[in-house]
Amino acid sequence: MSVAIVRYNAGNVRSVGHALERIGVAYLITDDAKELASADRVIFPGVGEARSAMEHLRSSGLDQVVRDLTQPVLGVCLGMQLLCESSEEGSAECLGVISGRVKRFTVPEKVPHMGWSPVTRLDHPIFSGIGEGAFLYFVHSYRVDVCEETVARCEYGEDFSAAVAQRNFVGVQFHPEKSAEAGERILKNFMEWKI
Repeated sequence: MSVAIVRYNAGNVRSVGHALERIGVAYLITDDAKELASADRVIFPGVGEARSAMEHLRSSGLDQVVRDLTQPVLGVCLGMQLLCESSEEGSAECLGVISGRVKRFTVPEKVPHMGWSPVTRLDHPIFSGIGEGAFLYFVHSYRVDVCEETVARCEYGEDFSAAVAQRNFVGVQFHPEKSAEAGERILKNFMEWKI
């Protein structure tokens, strides 16, 4: 199985790669359209700022490459947010794969939301074997509204999408690569997901 991690101007690529190594999955980090299109699985990670990330994706043509992918695609953190229609972070227009909108937390709790939080309503094959209320690791100041494509939820002063899915795309707000055994199980499930 070939796995490609999208290289663009957002962080966390190496961390995701190390997590794949821990579960015995070989991968390629690339921004080449043909390599991405031909991979069996694509991971779209990200730690960064939405507007500058989208500007880079557009200038390199990767925005359309990602939209056109037909194999299983996993968006992580900013990667999940960029799959949505838009983000308040820099008033960015995003990829539009998911109908949700990305908004800054407006809660009395400390922002960013950082640390282990329980995730509920796990309704997607990537959560196979993950119990209701499993704790996963989050670091984010922006969150995706609960929307039609929401397949898992979390609460941090307000309910938000912990995961979304549409066709061959699934996105997670938490960091599976930092979520210990549960995160490794989610990555393994993604590798086995049949669309």
